[in-house]
Amino acid sequence: MLVQTKGIPLKITNYSESSVVAQIYTEQLGLQSYLINGARKPKAKIHTNILQPFHLLDLVVYNKENNNLQRIKDAQQSPTLTSIPLDIVKSSLAMFLNEVLYKVLRHQHPDPHLYQFLENAIIWLDEAKEGLANYHLIFLLKLTHFLGFKPAISKKPYFDLQEGQFTSIMPAHIQVLAEPYSSLFRDLLQENFQDCNKIKLSKSDRAFILQKVVDYYRLHTENFGELNSLYILEEIFG
Repeated sequence: MLVQTKGIPLKITNYSESSVVAQIYTEQLGLQSYLINGARKPKAKIHTNILQPFHLLDLVVYNKENNNLQRIKDAQQSPTLTSIPLDIVKSSLAMFLNEVLYKVLRHQHPDPHLYQFLENAIIWLDEAKEGLANYHLIFLLKLTHFLGFKPAISKKPYFDLQEGQFTSIMPAHIQVLAEPYSSLFRDLLQENFQDCNKIKLSKSDRAFILQKVVDYYRLHTENFGELNSLYILEEIFG
């Protein structure tokens, strides 16, 4: 059966001398694995160039139930990204967030609202001219809404990462944010991409909060593991 859907490539694995398996999060089918023959050839119909992090695709795919490997009839960029592939800061953000997405969307069912959030966030990043230092923090915090562990916001002084909520009393474990970081965390939870530059963070504070956000994901995502691209952001923003 042919299905027309949008998709975001998350991972490419070499399959043979010229072919790849692309794992793509699709709007209609969730995460799917596609065998693409000849994708590494210079004149490939579907080239690996369009399968890079944060690229947005219009797809026509073959969908056979119970098949682990599907196939793609046609794939086109839509829209074509103009700055993410060329800007070192944007491409590094894309690489990092792409790695997170692959870890958290591995068992995600189709969710048009989640897909729309991802598409809008990617387009915003591609079009943005400035104010990117907090983009990845706001992206990750907004993403929790679709993954089922969005923090409950309140003005209490401690944030318990294990429970996903602010508390009045310091929890009896180390997975916690206290002031001033809990207030900064609360502010980030309520910000939009358009205003992500309004929250002023030092490099050390930003790095600390990012590590805590990653810890939060690790606590609430099975087999989350380590992030290989985290050091790239630490180099750029630290």
